[in-house]
Amino acid sequence: MIEISFGKLLLLALVALIVLGPERLPHAARTAGALLRRVRNGWDSVRSEVEREIQAEEIRRTIRETAESARAAHDSVRDDLRATGADMRQTGERVRETFTDTQPAAPAVQAETTAIASDTPPAPRNEPHDRS
Repeated sequence: MIEISFGKLLLLALVALIVLGPERLPHAARTAGALLRRVRNGWDSVRSEVEREIQAEEIRRTIRETAESARAAHDSVRDDLRATGADMRQTGERVRETFTDTQPAAPAVQAETTAIASDTPPAPRNEPHDRS
């Protein structure tokens, strides 16, 4: 704001006394004081409004950054889940391939199952038994 030294203020009061005279000087001083108060109050309200807007903008920026961070975390989790799903599909395919590769042994198992169902002993297999 405007800086007025004591000497300048004294000079201003002397000029006002000469120009306005002793009768009108007190009224002019009250009017000048009221005007100065209004200007200060207006300045304070503008400053507080600007401060509130700055705080609101900071809050908006924080919210925006938080939303972007949450979005990035969501995308990361989604990508991880997709990768895990792809890994599970590959594992399932490998299990299916392994199961398909073991299918030739299935007729022997079917023969044993049929023999058990018909109460006839199954044909002996040529597998070593552990007799411990």
